[in-house]
Amino acid sequence: MKPLQDVRIISLEQYGAGPFGSVHLADLGADVIKIEDPNVGGDVGRYVPPYNDGEDSLFFETFNRNKRSLSLDLSSPAGRAVFEDLVRTSDAVYSNLRGDVPAKIGITYDDLKHLNPAIVCCSLTGFGMTGPRAEEPGYDYILQGLAGWMSVTGDPEGPPTKSGLSLVDYSGGFVAAISLLSGLHAAKRDGIGGDCDVSLYDTAMSLLTYPATWHLNAGFEPVRTKNSAHPSLVPFQAFEASDGWLVVGCAKEKFWERLVVAIDRPDLGADPRFANFALRGENQDELLPILEQTFATQPVDYWLSRLQPAGVPSGPINDVAQALTEPHTRARGLLVETEHPTFGTVRQVASPVRFGSEPTQYRRAPLRNEHFDEIVRDLGYSTERVAELTGQGAFGKQTSEARA
Repeated sequence: MKPLQDVRIISLEQYGAGPFGSVHLADLGADVIKIEDPNVGGDVGRYVPPYNDGEDSLFFETFNRNKRSLSLDLSSPAGRAVFEDLVRTSDAVYSNLRGDVPAKIGITYDDLKHLNPAIVCCSLTGFGMTGPRAEEPGYDYILQGLAGWMSVTGDPEGPPTKSGLSLVDYSGGFVAAISLLSGLHAAKRDGIGGDCDVSLYDTAMSLLTYPATWHLNAGFEPVRTKNSAHPSLVPFQAFEASDGWLVVGCAKEKFWERLVVAIDRPDLGADPRFANFALRGENQDELLPILEQTFATQPVDYWLSRLQPAGVPSGPINDVAQALTEPHTRARGLLVETEHPTFGTVRQVASPVRFGSEPTQYRRAPLRNEHFDEIVRDLGYSTERVAELTGQGAFGKQTSEARA
């Protein structure tokens, strides 16, 4: 069995952060049932350009493989009844909504515990379900600015800069997945579930890590650094070679000792100005120009052919195409393929979450409401009951939409 094959998760998820968190659980075998609102065409991620066609997009494919889809109108009494039947037979309810919404629509533990005392209710919101910002929508870009990330990212002479990837969203998804799994473990042990109040804001703030500790305890003021240099370790940054860029990191004294030999500058190792971390930091304005001039004389491959055999942590600064074709990427099985009725063979990056030796099996993201028949069958609904619920608007105006 897959690690989470006996886990069923009802997911009221949309766009990026929530689906990113649950896709790893689905890859591990969890039965993730996406509840999609038929009134708005389902998950908005289905329509993200530029690579979209009808109700499907490559964006949606990225975050929703190995899941099942059910169109369900929770705002109708009949739709709520179906949802509650799902709660009775599931292990968790997972969502990424605005902080005040879980309580408003009745998906917290207090709302559902009478149906299933062991249910785990994991809510990934922008700002959490408490606090003055609880009712505000939270988006990655806004959170990167609010949590101080942009103030320490980018060139010192340039404007505050966001990460090239939506790292608050993705980190929030990971945190939600960890929280949900913790809740499942506790529920299995104790027979009692509970709430996971997880937020993008909490996640972003927690990732300030040691610069926050330094500031809180020693008044440290983080600043943007030239060439993405480490705030305290010198040298540990990007260097420009004659044909591109590479990263060289001396996180230990032994790496510095190896570096000066590998670049044929043993004189730097003997220079008392650069004898240890503290001195190299104090004298970086003298050291770094020397290193920059040295690295500029040869191409990236030349330097890596000297640094890596010498045991100096280093690597090229790849573009996305180069990263995807790195031999190590293929060796680790990080590129996977699924077959889609519109897009044909879809290639994407695998989940990094692993357990055991069996390779993960990948299934394309679901069409909207694709699994209606099997989900209502799993619930034990008769044909008459399905017709009754349909007539009462439980599944939206069309219950046959996108079944395949």
